[in-house]
Amino acid sequence: MASPDWKVIERAKDAAVEVLLHNLHGPYRGLPRTAGWGYPEPYTRDLMIASLGVLVSGNGKLTKAWRRVLEVQAKHQTPLGHIPSLVHDPDDRGASDTTPLFLLAVGLFREATGESDFLEGPTEKALTWMQYQGPCDRVLVAQLPTSDWRDEQWVLGYGLYVNTVLYAALRLLGQHDRADALRDMMEHFTVKGERQNRHVHEGLVLRRKPYYAMWSYKVYGSERFDLLGNSLAILSGLASPTRAGYLVKWIEAECEGLRKHGDLAVELPPNFFPYVRPEDPDWMPRYDKYNQPGEYHNGGIWPFICGFYVAALVAAERHRLAEKRLVALAELVRLPRVADVAFGFNEWHRAQDGTAQGQDWQTWSAAMYLYAAHCVETQTTPFFDRCRQR
Repeated sequence: MASPDWKVIERAKDAAVEVLLHNLHGPYRGLPRTAGWGYPEPYTRDLMIASLGVLVSGNGKLTKAWRRVLEVQAKHQTPLGHIPSLVHDPDDRGASDTTPLFLLAVGLFREATGESDFLEGPTEKALTWMQYQGPCDRVLVAQLPTSDWRDEQWVLGYGLYVNTVLYAALRLLGQHDRADALRDMMEHFTVKGERQNRHVHEGLVLRRKPYYAMWSYKVYGSERFDLLGNSLAILSGLASPTRAGYLVKWIEAECEGLRKHGDLAVELPPNFFPYVRPEDPDWMPRYDKYNQPGEYHNGGIWPFICGFYVAALVAAERHRLAEKRLVALAELVRLPRVADVAFGFNEWHRAQDGTAQGQDWQTWSAAMYLYAAHCVETQTTPFFDRCRQR
């Protein structure tokens, strides 16, 4: 990599650690903030995802704080095993991704620390909760719309993202029989046609397309592309090396097409495409105000997801492309929306012009940049390497 590019990457790494240390103690029981100024609350999903960057940072203060986050979450776990959406609030329930993300983070900590029985009781309860999320006693779990990280986008039934998180967590926790069953169910094709035979189970594989469906349930589904879910499929080994290779080529080609049509202004992929437009049948009335094409969950560029994509490129052994995309990410996270800082680590950016639109100094944006940079530097994907070895 050229020296000037590496200097940008290193400066962004230093800035990312500064963001995480700044956000270390918020107003809610001293737990980490989700963003430097805009989100003082300790959101479960954000902090669980940030565990990846925290654990590769080598910073003892951060690791100690994140251990406490997990321990507080365990204390606030519901009697049935569900993990609430806010670390400090046991009554904030209903998210589909908080419990599998908790399981994933516990698996990460166990591997990082060697404590194989860390939070054993709460982990078993959370695993039981996830068993009950599968209709018809299937390992594949289902969800309600707007219940995962996308609070302004419908994912109904068997969602790719939640199931890939669960798959990785099961691998890290040594639940290989369940992980194998989940992989097998996901590898079924989505169901086409007006009727579904009761002996035919739907999955998330699309015919003649290298990526996985965003969601499916019976005869319904979405073939729009979910960058986070597909990046996790590559990282965790759900996607075979051959499929991963085709998937990366497809993503890069599609993004080039978006740039030619003026729908993408940077060298990083949107979180979701093709964008939902007002004339499309899956357009929702609220999208007019909150989820315009190329914005927020409807195709916005999210630095934390781009961190997963860079890591997935390393997993797919596309190392030169991973370096190139990491440089683009380092440049993107410079941009603040309102804060007077050298690196904004904003929440999300508009696809058509790359401008920062969310909250500055976002915890998961900084943490996933650290993880992506570590993957590129070492040509490894810590924690996920072991998942793919299965």
